[in-house]
Amino acid sequence: MDEDRLLNRITINPKIFGGKPIIRGRRLAVEHILGMLSAGDTSETILEGYSWLEPEDIQACLIYARRVVGHERFEPALAERAV
Repeated sequence: MDEDRLLNRITINPKIFGGKPIIRGRRLAVEHILGMLSAGDTSETILEGYSWLEPEDIQACLIYARRVVGHERFEPALAERAV
């Protein structure tokens, strides 16, 4: 399945979590899945906890995060020099 098709699984509904990205219109935020993965949970553990969730949903979360981060730029603050 190509990335754009997977990203169709990520939706935004202003009435759910204030418009944060969610999975297939359900009350499960992308950030929650990413948080579980970063805490060390495996995809299998996450899938066991949410019977309706599919492996492609987790993959879509990762693709979404990569694309969002890919557009960010970090500019370190300029350090003041003592004169």
